[in-house]
Amino acid sequence: MIKALKPLILLFILCCAGTRLSAQHTFELSNVSRLKTYQDSLQRMSDATYNASNDQERLFANSQFIKTLVTALKTPASFNFPFDSLKRISVMKSPNNTLRIFSWYVPGDDGSYRFYGAIQMATKDGKLKMFPLIDDTNNIKDLNQITGNKNWYGARYYQVIPIVMNGRAPYYILLGWKGNNAKTSKKVIDILSFDKADQPVFGKAIFDGLKGEVIKNRIVFEYNKLNSMTLTLDRSVNMIVFDHLAPFSAEMQGNFEFYASDLSFDAYKIVGGRLKLVENVEMKNEPNAMDDFYIDPKDKQIKAEKKL
Repeated sequence: MIKALKPLILLFILCCAGTRLSAQHTFELSNVSRLKTYQDSLQRMSDATYNASNDQERLFANSQFIKTLVTALKTPASFNFPFDSLKRISVMKSPNNTLRIFSWYVPGDDGSYRFYGAIQMATKDGKLKMFPLIDDTNNIKDLNQITGNKNWYGARYYQVIPIVMNGRAPYYILLGWKGNNAKTSKKVIDILSFDKADQPVFGKAIFDGLKGEVIKNRIVFEYNKLNSMTLTLDRSVNMIVFDHLAPFSAEMQGNFEFYASDLSFDAYKIVGGRLKLVENVEMKNEPNAMDDFYIDPKDKQIKAEKKL
């Protein structure tokens, strides 16, 4: 009798398992459908932000975007939804799949930019764990200052590079574009880590410059707004390669409105978890095609008109 019951019990277990899998699959499809709907709304709000005619309208549209994005990210398992239709929003997932960073900017009438963002962490139960990023650039007078998510040195990130040393919790090298004002643009190499309370920290004393130079916590480049600048990870040599910026002439030293690439390249080589400056690097490959994307489209139009 017991032997006869065993096949029935096994069949019952398999049926229950199949029912659970079917319910889970339906639940996942439902979430994906909801996230696609949110994404469509976010795309419209993003367009409204950038097509607005003045600061007030832009900031209002952006506030609606932020509210909808937070609601979308509260959807279970949203971490795996790419949001790849949001072309103006950078969504960078770390290669180790532990976090992703949303970042974007809103241009001002005066040629300035305000940056917005959030760090979303992967969680085992799929629930939202997020840190808003609040741009505090105007109050950061020391570029070497260690900051947090509530006094963030804002940027639109386009590369996230995890660094793991001796099995310790990783930190992340962030490469970002940071439009500045009507005359200059900036790019930044920042470092993201997490403290003992699992709070985000930006900046880390790992930049080794030339002999006698102070060790820096972040690197900021500033240059003429109508020029582009290469700043990218070259994985073949494990270096972050960038244009060497120089003034158009000696008397313009320190006036970044007149800085541009002098057609040479420097790099930070990743060595032992630190970034060591290497000058006059020979570029074997063409600069990353993504670099030119991080010029404001309005500036591209101005540059094209000047050539006519």
